[in-house]
Amino acid sequence: MPSILEKKNTSAPSVFQPAALLREARRQKGLPAADVPRACILDPDGDIVRHLVRTGRATAFAGWACYHTTLHTFTLGAETVGIIGCVVGAPFAVLVAEELFASGCGFLISLTSAGQIVPAGSPPYFVIIDRALRDEGTSHHYVPPAEYSEADPGLVAAAAHALARIGAHAVVGASWTTDAPFRETADAIAAARHEGALAVEMESAALYAFARATGNAVLCLAHVTNTMAQAGDDFEKGEADGAVTALRVLEAIATARR
Repeated sequence: MPSILEKKNTSAPSVFQPAALLREARRQKGLPAADVPRACILDPDGDIVRHLVRTGRATAFAGWACYHTTLHTFTLGAETVGIIGCVVGAPFAVLVAEELFASGCGFLISLTSAGQIVPAGSPPYFVIIDRALRDEGTSHHYVPPAEYSEADPGLVAAAAHALARIGAHAVVGASWTTDAPFRETADAIAAARHEGALAVEMESAALYAFARATGNAVLCLAHVTNTMAQAGDDFEKGEADGAVTALRVLEAIATARR
């Protein structure tokens, strides 16, 4: 058995807790304890955050004690939500998710760019991820070994209904979560295609494992924008680098969850 799977008692509590880290960060930075918004968003590409800041819609959240990121808040529909940009990769995404839920978050949405594996249309379009192939390391620290991390079916169904209502170009399906985007070999892509993965991304398997282990509400979406640069016009996301459409999608899902 590879060492990454040895001596992993995923039911044992962690000695190092996010609340303790945040407590010490607040002490060092002189920050008051403050709850983040109920709904928060991870924006790995950072395009949504940059658009919100550029258009004057986002405000930095002064009480966020994370050492590594800046939390912005903005109005989405009828509520104030939080958003953090450039949280790329499984370990970083779960680190930030742990801190958000320790700070009062009740629902986390991750919306990441992804490469197309099994076509579900012409990019760009969205995949509501219902399960993710665990080709990364973080998930193995949260749940026992398995091929997939599974989403909460209720969250997936609610999101699918919400996006169908607004006519968004979205499908429900599986993704492949990798730690090494520049090791997407032909054989690896073929294996993911054989499994029926619609997209490849870098966070979902770990975030779903975290959600299962902790009982927190997490939903992952992939914005399929490319074919790994194997064709022209790849990585085109739409108006404002895709932020306008992404915000419409996020608003529909957050509103349905309220």
